[in-house]
Amino acid sequence: MGSERHQSLDSKLAILADAAKYDASCASSGSKSTRKGSQIGSTEGMGICHSYTPDGRCISLLKILLTNYCIYDCQYCVNRVTSETPRARFTVDEIVDLTLDFYKRNYIEGLFLSSGIIQNSDYTMEQLTLVAKKLRKEHRFGGYIHLKTIPGAAEELMSEAGRWADRLSVNIELPTEIDLKQLAPEKKKPEIVEAMTGIKEKIDERKSDQKKGMKPPKFAPAGQSTQMIVGATATPDNEILKTASELYTGQRLRRVYYSAYSPIPHADSLLPGKSPPLIREHRLYQADWLLRFYGFEVNEIVVREDLNLDLEIDPKLAWALQQRDYFPVDVNTASREQLLRVPGIGARSVKRILSIRRHKRLRTDDLKKLRVAWKRTKSFVITEDYNPALADLDRGDLQRLITPPAKQLTFFDTFDAALRGEL
Repeated sequence: MGSERHQSLDSKLAILADAAKYDASCASSGSKSTRKGSQIGSTEGMGICHSYTPDGRCISLLKILLTNYCIYDCQYCVNRVTSETPRARFTVDEIVDLTLDFYKRNYIEGLFLSSGIIQNSDYTMEQLTLVAKKLRKEHRFGGYIHLKTIPGAAEELMSEAGRWADRLSVNIELPTEIDLKQLAPEKKKPEIVEAMTGIKEKIDERKSDQKKGMKPPKFAPAGQSTQMIVGATATPDNEILKTASELYTGQRLRRVYYSAYSPIPHADSLLPGKSPPLIREHRLYQADWLLRFYGFEVNEIVVREDLNLDLEIDPKLAWALQQRDYFPVDVNTASREQLLRVPGIGARSVKRILSIRRHKRLRTDDLKKLRVAWKRTKSFVITEDYNPALADLDRGDLQRLITPPAKQLTFFDTFDAALRGEL
């Protein structure tokens, strides 16, 4: 591994920034304030748009790997030990200097740092944590820091990482244990889940201490997230969402990210020759939103016999078309839970509807002013001045009538739609 010492910083950056593009779990959601005593860096404000926070702010992150050397041979990973990809490795000080330099030039507002596994889990975790610690202690950097943690690393290293990072993440990698055994046998699901549990317990412990009036040190205030690769195996969307649901419930993750498999050079014959359609990734994000904010269960969201999401229409509409006897819903009398299931009405719009109808009965124009997706909604609701009288619900071509042609979309389209209240 001595060759990287002779590489220029620019060439390292080119290799390791490109290698980091396969990790989708880098949104900075959850961190709302600059750390006390910071002299440089902020988690707030606008910059180059790389990711979104829950309140809609754009935030830019320097997204790189410490190194793309790795002792593992995960078949879906371009950085696996048997890959012939160009290799590089940053020193801790190089990453610290890059982060500060990019921040001072107003290129970034934070750092997302991951790494291949070098030597062992403890050594790699120690190096990642040292970057965050130096930024915080020596340079008083108050910007957002997201560290990718390494399953199997010592508990004290995980604790140290959470002290300096805003968010920690442990990648579940693939939806099922069978998938891992097939494509990444060196990674064990119990070990990955154990690492997540350790982080959750530390977060819970801090919250408990705060409730008792104590002032414990920060620990991953933006919580933890994970990533699943989609389309590397034949595992259907139903199983992918079951895993996500289990992680949200059991580990209280802030976010599960879905990353469409991207073909890599010299791939194993077990892997598909092309990526899944990006619309599948988009549908998974929409379904994920329904799990987290709309009260749906996995078995309600996936309605097809092949256990995959419909690529032509969003999962809430797919459910509604299968459950036409649930509709129409009267927006002036329906419960919050009923309103959340109406296509085209998002969680924010539901909150506003419940508030407005305390003072007046809602009409069609009121819903349009709330930016409800009326073309999609009108067949499923009754308002003070509108009643479809079941005519639309009985139409065999209702799906064609209310849906635009499918297009290639990303997570950010889902996020934007949620903010507009259109899910």
